[in-house]
Amino acid sequence: MILPSTKSFDSSPSVNPLNANQLHKLQPPPSQPQHAAAQAVPNAKRILQQMQLQVQRGAEEPFYVVDLNSAVERLQLWRALLPDVQPFYAVKCNPDALLLSTLAVHGASFDCASRAEMQAVLDLGVPASRIVYANPCKQPSHVRFAREQGVRLTVADSEAELRKVAEHHPGAELLLRLAVDDSQATCVMSCKYGAPPAEMPALLATATQLGLTVRGVSFHVGSGCFAPGAYAAAVDRAAEVFELARAAGLEMDVLDIGGGFPGRDTAALSFADIAAALRPSLARHFPPSSGVRLIAEPGRYLVAQSHTLAVNVIGKKRAPSTADLPAHDMYFINDGLYGSFNCVLYDHAQPGVRVLPPAAPAAAGAKAAEAAAADEAEAAAAGGGEAAAEVPCSIWGPTCDGLDCIAKEARLPELQVGDWLYYDDMGAYTAAAGSNFNGMPLPDKHYLPLHSMPVPICSHLQPAAGAATLLNNHLAAAAR
Repeated sequence: MILPSTKSFDSSPSVNPLNANQLHKLQPPPSQPQHAAAQAVPNAKRILQQMQLQVQRGAEEPFYVVDLNSAVERLQLWRALLPDVQPFYAVKCNPDALLLSTLAVHGASFDCASRAEMQAVLDLGVPASRIVYANPCKQPSHVRFAREQGVRLTVADSEAELRKVAEHHPGAELLLRLAVDDSQATCVMSCKYGAPPAEMPALLATATQLGLTVRGVSFHVGSGCFAPGAYAAAVDRAAEVFELARAAGLEMDVLDIGGGFPGRDTAALSFADIAAALRPSLARHFPPSSGVRLIAEPGRYLVAQSHTLAVNVIGKKRAPSTADLPAHDMYFINDGLYGSFNCVLYDHAQPGVRVLPPAAPAAAGAKAAEAAAADEAEAAAAGGGEAAAEVPCSIWGPTCDGLDCIAKEARLPELQVGDWLYYDDMGAYTAAAGSNFNGMPLPDKHYLPLHSMPVPICSHLQPAAGAATLLNNHLAAAAR
């Protein structure tokens, strides 16, 4: 497989190399629900420090700092709050090879929507049993690829899809995608996927006639759902389909509760809120004694916080006042809607921007400069220091398209060409859908190494040896 451009930091701490042959023998650490919160400040400090060091070393192009630990911490939090639900990471959210590797060696499974996504995961040594081919409308050639690779669990929501699967992958095991209320989500799904409850009896009958095995039900409450009760209501609706199947003589044993989980907690909604709404509903309808396996497809929840994007101000000019806006400075940066900020269009995102404090001068020596950068980063991470007055401005991308506006109305201190800005929480639905329009390259990536050796949490999962090797090679390079 083609790996991304990766760069390591000189100041990365040394790490223990991974031993792929021993991964499956390791026991998991105790669950720590507060782990992610406890790591937030130290990780922010390290990220800021590394951005400053990159600028000090002469960076001019946009770049990401990728914190692999963030994904691990989110996975640990998931297991603490929803221990009975196995996460299948939605690869479409961010298919970064090192991120996939980190999740793989920590025991996550994968939600894939295409041949390329399945191939990327299989190339890491992840067994086919840890993949759900969750696209409800699949290309026939991709269905045959799944059959050839042994990926059996897949999804359908129509009679035509059932017949396609029967023709190209008769040994597949199916989840019927159920339409649920997603009206309280940022990005709705029911307009495209999911069968209404009234169609389920006919789909179950068609699957039986075609000799297909129906394992269970899947649903999706929409991407960026902000109503915990929507998840519980969807579980209730899925339980009704299980009853329908049972009445027809079919015993199903898998429930897929989909995605839509938030990438960062806010005052209005947290992952703990959603888990608290889900646990009673799942326990009522699908207790462990039912024998139903519970899975989910988190994407942004696992990786949104893993990427921080640094961009350079490459242009500035004054915009006159209009009927809608006052006179203000227009800032042009070297990433935009055709690159990482496609999330503004496709994902309804409103990325928050911050000014990157300047790196310390290197005249006093590299170690002194690093120490000074660390002090500045700590102050910035803590929100300390005297804040410059913020004034109205707009932020634009680098392409020649007038659509390429990241924020028409923002507030920042007065900036100059050459200053740096950064955006947190840029790990979900950003670079994954970016392009090279106008010849603008996507940002490079610089990875923070893992704090400790990855440990597969579930002892029954096979270790992903290819993923371990990839991480081992990267971490060895970082330690040099």
